[in-house]
Amino acid sequence: MSFTPKGIVVPIVTPVTADGQFNEAAYRDLIEYLASNGIHGVFPFGTTGEFYAFDLGFYTHILEVTKDAVRGRMDIYAGANDITTKGAANIAKAVEKVGGIDALSVLTPMFVSQTQYEVSEYYREIASETSLPIIIYNNKPKTNVTVEPVTVAKLAEIDNIIGVKDSTGDMTNTEEYLRLTRGIPGFHVMMGRDTLIYAALCYGAAGAIASCANVAPRIAVDIYENFKAGKFAEALDAQFKLSALRIATNKGTFPVTLKEALKLIGHDCGDCVKPIQPLSDAQRAELREVLVGMGLIK
Repeated sequence: MSFTPKGIVVPIVTPVTADGQFNEAAYRDLIEYLASNGIHGVFPFGTTGEFYAFDLGFYTHILEVTKDAVRGRMDIYAGANDITTKGAANIAKAVEKVGGIDALSVLTPMFVSQTQYEVSEYYREIASETSLPIIIYNNKPKTNVTVEPVTVAKLAEIDNIIGVKDSTGDMTNTEEYLRLTRGIPGFHVMMGRDTLIYAALCYGAAGAIASCANVAPRIAVDIYENFKAGKFAEALDAQFKLSALRIATNKGTFPVTLKEALKLIGHDCGDCVKPIQPLSDAQRAELREVLVGMGLIK
């Protein structure tokens, strides 16, 4: 496959109004904010985008809006996440029908515990149902399902499986992804834990899919671009700044802290879908101090 995942990709939040409708104006405004700060790609309907809360019609409409708003300035990734193989494959087909999408991010199934053989077959079958490039998405802390390094190395031999996003927070797991696939042309590892972007780049990762880049895109981009330019001290400084926000996401149920932070910096994308509740006043005050420390607000 010719597509290469790289740089800082934002799993963009899904802005909604008070009555749960898509807030297109806020979404377009957020895309402009990301583009103006050098983001390399946007990724609707990841975990940060609350993919589980919306139907396929809502999703495909957002993809159309994304294409129109991006205007070729960034790569566009799309989530294809479901508890069944058939469900994920149907989403992949719908994304492909929309057209203009560069790659799919496919999360492991949720709730159902699986063997590595079943995980492998899940990805093989979905890959056979679409011509789009696929990035395996391992978010074991959320799904309780993992994709072991040996499994990833075998799946990397499939033509349209071109990468893996590692959100486990386990740097040894990321290192093993890189070690076992480094001889496979066209396969890339993307970091999915915002505190470990710098470390992953040191090992040879192609970039990161970074949720906190919704709020602090320039800081996230500075990690990547300074590292690539050999300005390692500057890259590490940016990493430490971004890490403060990532740690702060633990103040509430993910991704509420990111939506609250966006409000505080002037990009109101609404609340999260219930049952997720807003932060308390005390938590919001603590978050404000983090944003002040990052230089995002005064």
